[in-house]
Order: sequence, then structure tokens, then C-alpha cells
Amino acid sequence: MEVKDVHHSYGRRVVLQGVDLQLRGGMLTGIVGENGAGKSTLLKILAGELRPRHGTVRHSGRFGYCPQHPVLNNALTIRQHLKFFQSAFRLSDLRYAGELTDLLGFTSYADERAGALSGGTRQKLNLTLALMHAPKVLLMDEPYQGFDWDTYQRF
Repeated sequence: MEVKDVHHSYGRRVVLQGVDLQLRGGMLTGIVGENGAGKSTLLKILAGELRPRHGTVRHSGRFGYCPQHPVLNNALTIRQHLKFFQSAFRLSDLRYAGELTDLLGFTSYADERAGALSGGTRQKLNLTLALMHAPKVLLMDEPYQGFDWDTYQRF
């Protein structure tokens, strides 16, 4: 992923000004700053959820995005979410997604509707959906929010 001269503002409030970076597979990069500094805005731009006011973002290869607040269909079960994303990612099977649900400890909730899940379990599903296609670049915005201590340690 290559980012060149990205700018963004909300009205008169400038939150991003001239952001340049390259993200390669295997790199671990943190985006840090105080509240309101534009971290979530930058991640939304990198994921294509938001268009920058100026600048470019180029993707090469698969990437995953785990937003701060899970974007799930409350009427669908965990299993239905996984099947939907399996189709979207053109995955032949759900073995890796199964490994992730086992690792994060929520396999027993497979037939629960997302709307009935706790915040932590919703976030586990959110993370699984971002990872299940083995992306080369993974964008995460406070992905462990709502995790209990045991899940946080496994994460």
C-alpha cells in the first residue's frame, strides 16, 4: 500500500496534512496520536471507506480492515457472516476462519445472531472477518476494544 500526500479535513478542522507512507507485507507499523489527531480518519482512507480531500492511496495485493466499531449485520449469525465473506473473498473453505474463531475463543457462538453478541464477541468476529482471507496488509483501529484479559493476551 502506498500513500502519497493525503490531506483531509472536516469543515475547517484539518486532521491530515501531507501524509506519505508505504506499507509492505510483513511490516508492523503503528499510527499513534492523541484523540482527534486523525488516526481513524487515516485508516478509513487507507481502507477506501473515506475519500481523501487530496492525495492518493494505491493498493497492491490483499488487505484487511478491522474498524474500531464493528460493521456487522445484526440479523446474521456468525456462521452466516463467515459464509458471506467466504463468498466475497472467493475462499474455497473456511478452515482458516475456523482456526481464528478457535484461537479467539468464540466458536460456540457460531449460530448466534450478531445483534445478540456482547461487544467483545462482536469485535472478535470483526477481527476474524478482517483476517480470514490472509491479507498481506492488515489495518486495525483499536481492534482489541471490548476484549477480556484472556482474549487480549491471545490477540
